[in-house]
Amino acid sequence: MSSSQTKQTPSSFPAATAGSRFSRIAGTGSYLPPKRLTNQDLVDQLAQRGVETSDEWIVERTGIRARHFAEPDVPSSALGTQAALQAIEAAGITAADIDLVICATSTPDLVFPSTACHIQRNLGIAGCAAFDVQAVCSGFLYALTVADAMIRSGSARRALVIGAEVFSRLLNFDDRTTCVLFGDGAGAVVLEASDTPGIVSTCLHADGQHIGILNVPGNVSGGEILGDATLKMDGQAVFKLAVNVLDKAAHEVLDKAGRDASCIDWLIPHQANLRIMQGTARKLKLSSDKVIVTVDQHGNTSAASVPLALDHGVRTGQIRRGQTLLLEGVGGGFTWGAALIDF
Repeated sequence: MSSSQTKQTPSSFPAATAGSRFSRIAGTGSYLPPKRLTNQDLVDQLAQRGVETSDEWIVERTGIRARHFAEPDVPSSALGTQAALQAIEAAGITAADIDLVICATSTPDLVFPSTACHIQRNLGIAGCAAFDVQAVCSGFLYALTVADAMIRSGSARRALVIGAEVFSRLLNFDDRTTCVLFGDGAGAVVLEASDTPGIVSTCLHADGQHIGILNVPGNVSGGEILGDATLKMDGQAVFKLAVNVLDKAAHEVLDKAGRDASCIDWLIPHQANLRIMQGTARKLKLSSDKVIVTVDQHGNTSAASVPLALDHGVRTGQIRRGQTLLLEGVGGGFTWGAALIDF
């Protein structure tokens, strides 16, 4: 079945049509913990553990030059709250105007209640729906798609959509192939109902057959993680799958919108690896100067990476109103998704 013939499912929404209720991004925000580690900082720390790597090795394979780590007592909700406050301010509203909170995270504060409920409390609001979405590095695309659907259906009018992670808690610092890749941070958007299109089309997918290539194999019992609670990844397998599914997702949302890649002003992919991002752009025949890149300074922040990159592009003046954005994410599960957005 071609992408233009893809069967519609509840998680795969068609392009907006005349007379529809739409959703649009009203404001963006982000937050990075103050503690910044350059590659050399991390190399020096790993050397004390007898783990050998180098700045050159990290940059050549990933494009990463620095990342931020939260302090041990700082949870995902604290990062997410700061990003949310920025997004609310940028949207020109108050927290009391929010009637839906969705947080994408794989590093929740607690087993339950949700990190979204913690953020809701921190913002001083109550009564509206608040819940988490867990799709690892695709989490923000999943959360954005759910919020868009709820706004289109009339279930919400202003949604706060957040990606927040403290992935540094999941790293094995004796494994140089993974511990150099990840960082902590949060990004957020305020999505609001609109008479004109904003979120034009989205798609979400997963294939549980690939659970083994990227996971944290520990399990939760009695509120504690039992077994191995550190990240495991087959880098080559992830790379091959990621480039393939991101290209398909991009064409799927473009086909639904009746557009081609020439409409894209900015590609904002999950910030995992510069080579994956460049490969995705080449397949879409987009020049590298149309790709928002933050992986060099943030590392891979999982569900936070796309909204962090989006907010970076907005605040640096690269992304402007009236432009068309393609957001993409891919992560453990194996999950992936995309959103075409008229900003």
